[in-house]
Amino acid sequence: MNDLRQLQFSDLEAAVADARQLLAGGYVRQGNWSLGQICRHLVLVQDPSVDGYPAWMSLFAPLRPLVRRLLLPKVLSDDSPRGIRTAPIFVPPDDLEDATEVEAFAASVGRLLGHRGSFAPHPGFGRLPRERILEIHTAHAAHHLRHLRAEGDSA
Repeated sequence: MNDLRQLQFSDLEAAVADARQLLAGGYVRQGNWSLGQICRHLVLVQDPSVDGYPAWMSLFAPLRPLVRRLLLPKVLSDDSPRGIRTAPIFVPPDDLEDATEVEAFAASVGRLLGHRGSFAPHPGFGRLPRERILEIHTAHAAHHLRHLRAEGDSA
């Protein structure tokens, strides 16, 4: 029962489709967060790629080359690391409505995909090309959504 889904998305739109399917058909949690919490977390992490991250997150900029070399390949793999604590500003509250948050995630993805300027430097990985930022957000969505499985699916 505690096996996570093997999940890789081709793009962020596929992650939105998965979230909508889980919402429509029901889901079983295999982690700490509901669908709504996962979608809020994804929005909280994605939106700063367009809007910019808080200044304090650049304090660790000197470590970015090392983090990029050591952690980025793991993040992009289909078995990204679990149990890494996130900054409190990216932790979703408990009392979220799944449907509202799924649509907010869809809107955030649309905004990200429609953004034509350069993306803000990632706090851990620094300035990256558009394709790599989208790849990171896509892998991040799969990392979290794999903790939910469709109601009725055997684990």
